[in-house]
Amino acid sequence: MKKTDLLVGIIGSGGRGANLGRMAHRPGKGARVVACCDVSPATLERNRAAYGPDLITMQDYHALLARDLDAVIISTPDFLHEEHAVAALSRGLAVYLEKPMALSIAGCDHILRAAQKGKARLYLGHNMRHMPFVRKMKELIDAGTIGEVKACWCRHFVGHGGDFYFRDWHAERRFVNGLLLQKAAHDIDVIHWLCGGYSRLINALGGITLYGRLPGRQPAIPGPRKIFLTEDDLAGFPPTAARGLNHCIDVEDLSTVQMRLDNGVFATYAQCHYTPDYWRNYTVIGTEGRLENFGNGEPGTYLRLWNRRTSWKDRGDATIKIPQARGSHGGADPSIMTEFLRFAREGGKTDTSPIAARESVATGCRATESLRAGGIPLRVPPVPARLAAYFAA
Repeated sequence: MKKTDLLVGIIGSGGRGANLGRMAHRPGKGARVVACCDVSPATLERNRAAYGPDLITMQDYHALLARDLDAVIISTPDFLHEEHAVAALSRGLAVYLEKPMALSIAGCDHILRAAQKGKARLYLGHNMRHMPFVRKMKELIDAGTIGEVKACWCRHFVGHGGDFYFRDWHAERRFVNGLLLQKAAHDIDVIHWLCGGYSRLINALGGITLYGRLPGRQPAIPGPRKIFLTEDDLAGFPPTAARGLNHCIDVEDLSTVQMRLDNGVFATYAQCHYTPDYWRNYTVIGTEGRLENFGNGEPGTYLRLWNRRTSWKDRGDATIKIPQARGSHGGADPSIMTEFLRFAREGGKTDTSPIAARESVATGCRATESLRAGGIPLRVPPVPARLAAYFAA
């Protein structure tokens, strides 16, 4: 491109979109946010203050896509991802799409076909691939530190789950399908990345074990409710004291998924939305050792490696300290936005992948189906061969 700065638009410019926009807005240094679309007038007012008086704002995303743009950041609610991504890709724009890619396997494949047809660059916001502790785990595994990977376990302790996911539209199947997409899409993608394969056979169990029986619900409304929380709004512990939850709660707050990957690795993922702590723990086991993380990028985060025969050995055989990176999500957000802007301008290889993003959603969708059918085993369909070949090239 001949332009000094990429011209960037944002669809869904509040909340997460505002955070991404601030990192993408680099006037004179490669990118400039020139248009914002959001249904909230207050959000658009904040956007004008953040990006300057020349910013174009609108509430209709079609009007944004009609502007002279090079790239679009899509950070709308999950149930709008497919519609907005297909529209932007069909115009040939480079697209940064927040996870989960879509609410269904068919929706993901629709997006992939739109990118292929529009010859557009599609980038998925799986920022955990840019978290220093995940990248260090990947580096050590790829270096053969624990031998050939055979198993991976992930435990996700979702503290504040009641505040973040059961007060608004996230609590309703019609808007998220299930939290094995909205919340687990990151974790499934990391499991696939660390283990070098994609899930092909799964089964899952879980249910609505706590939040469904709590009193003091918000009144019903016809559309999706959105709640913006501050630290002062977060409920105390235990979560049984939570009130003001969404009028409808039909997504599970506890789930466990078993996966067999296409390379023979077996993996397990467990998610609970009412733990006192909030972090993820990955354990990867190979033929010559075990690797595990403690912390997700906060100060004091480290990895521990066990690669000698032992009984209980809390410190392992090696401790790898993870330096704290600057920026949100453990430093991942600035890094992933830098990669997207480079990709939007130049193309080339990226650490995130549209195919991998689709595979994480496909696994989450089939796991949700299995869970709601009593845990029956289900196969996860691969990406259609022609689409896979296109994105591989």
